[in-house]
Amino acid sequence: MNIPFLSLKDVTAAHGEEIQAAVKRVVDSGWYLQGEENARFEKNYADYIGVKHCIGCANGLDALIWIFRAYLELGIMQPGDEVIVPANTYIASILAITENGCTPVLVEPDICTYNIDPERIEERITKRTKAIMVVHLYGRAVWMEKIKALASKYNLKIIEDSAQAHGAIYAGKRTGNLGDASGFSFYPGKNLGALGDGGCVVTNDPELAQRVRVLRNYGSEIKYHNLYQGMNSRLDEIQAAILDVKLKYLDQENEKRRQIADYYMENIRNPNIVLPSKPESHESHVWHLFTIRSNERARLIDHLRKNGVETLIHYPIPPHKQACYCEYAELELLVTENIHNTILSLPISPVMTSTEVEQVVKACNGY
Repeated sequence: MNIPFLSLKDVTAAHGEEIQAAVKRVVDSGWYLQGEENARFEKNYADYIGVKHCIGCANGLDALIWIFRAYLELGIMQPGDEVIVPANTYIASILAITENGCTPVLVEPDICTYNIDPERIEERITKRTKAIMVVHLYGRAVWMEKIKALASKYNLKIIEDSAQAHGAIYAGKRTGNLGDASGFSFYPGKNLGALGDGGCVVTNDPELAQRVRVLRNYGSEIKYHNLYQGMNSRLDEIQAAILDVKLKYLDQENEKRRQIADYYMENIRNPNIVLPSKPESHESHVWHLFTIRSNERARLIDHLRKNGVETLIHYPIPPHKQACYCEYAELELLVTENIHNTILSLPISPVMTSTEVEQVVKACNGY
């Protein structure tokens, strides 16, 4: 049996009838942007996260861009300000910073959690630092106490990149409600995924929410009256309706991911494979990805492929080694480079069968 890394067709089929009904409702309504479906999903997702404001936008990168742009428009940040960010994140986190003329300050992660190492942050804070971006990588909520203390000490904003952590809970709060503002992605492969691109900003700050809502709509609050130089970055009605359907099942699907992760953790026994460390609590990890490490990655990938298991690398090239950020190429980021050179993602999704999960374990142990 061949096990795909992720079958989006099967994920969608799990709620097929409800999704089709939602799409038909939108099509029949004749209203395809900025309508009732957006308003309903924004309210429901804000309630789910536990925040006051949710603003849908075109994708997760835009969500992060609009947060920084709104802080610039509010005068809270200025071009050239520094933002602490984990060095091993997906490049979108850093693109959002540089797109707004700010400067990313790359900080090494904790090799055990793959999230930013709180012990390494303070030494990188300067007079130009205005924010810390935390990335809940692979679905694991970042340990926040130390980071919140630093933010309070130095008067810094905490911006969450929650693109991979829909539904994770830390100290009684969901990701997206742990800092000042958060960006989510609804890319189809996410734990809460649309059938196309989509994203949102969530926050408890009414001024920030108002600016983001205007900026993502051409900088206009009233049609043809443009307050700011905004852009067109709106979540369409069909995607909002689909997301509202899938939101109802997010917690139970995250629980299925946890069950698979627990099985992997208990049963993969191979000295050539480094398993993820145990999360701080059961609910603090939603396992968007189940990542292992191996110094023999290429041979392991080949072995798993021959045994019917598709894998992916998240991510093969760290941001500071990308051509677009060549000015950072000489940085010594040994932990980050080790992760990017050895990391490998195994299949994990709420539609995997027990037989498939067992096959993945057998293939790993057979290497």
